[in-house]
Amino acid sequence: MKITVINGTEKKGVTYRLKEMFLEAFEGEEITEFYLPRDCPGFCAGCTQCFLTRQDLCKDAQYVQKIEKAMVEADLLVFTSPSYVMHATGAMKAMLDHFGYRWMPHRPMSEMFGKRAVIITQCLGAGAKSTARDIRDSLSWWGVSYIRECKYKLMSEISWDKIPAKKREAISGSIRKCSAKMRSIDYNKRARTGFMVKMKFYMVRMLQTGLGKDNPEYTDYKYWKSNGWIDKVRPWKA
Repeated sequence: MKITVINGTEKKGVTYRLKEMFLEAFEGEEITEFYLPRDCPGFCAGCTQCFLTRQDLCKDAQYVQKIEKAMVEADLLVFTSPSYVMHATGAMKAMLDHFGYRWMPHRPMSEMFGKRAVIITQCLGAGAKSTARDIRDSLSWWGVSYIRECKYKLMSEISWDKIPAKKREAISGSIRKCSAKMRSIDYNKRARTGFMVKMKFYMVRMLQTGLGKDNPEYTDYKYWKSNGWIDKVRPWKA
């Protein structure tokens, strides 16, 4: 089994500790981790090369394609981010921006429709929900339906050792329960693609069909056509 972890910060604080607890159940499995911004330090410049021509022309392609390869090969994706001003870290947002070309209106990967993902986030009081949503939005538009969120409100301290023992025990028990659930899954079987992701696919399919009539050489249309998605092939059956 292969797991790819995207850490939204290099800091080894509460979020890091939660992630390590989650991974305990997967000891012995092949785990690839990326720490942001170290492993994807650049911001998207909005050059649109990935949309209009090829993603390998991106100025940060050496980082982005390495992460993409790891995600494609993984059976389970794990995204972690503390809440910074009610949202995911800037480093996480910057990394996700680079994958705009993999959103469904452009060139999604069929492999993503069968993936499973876990989002781990924590905040002092508020922000965990909106932080998880920042990441969930990209996952869903990539084609991922099975997304489990592990969200925690510390409500006291941002230092793990200063959090009341009862609260630490509750959080630890919750993250390990989530981990056990994910560990029990048969990853030889693709995850089911849900209704909302299918609806997004069909709406975009209509869009691509119209764009293709106006310009058959349009990059995204050619990609959809080559995958058979304009016709009867569906990525969740790949």
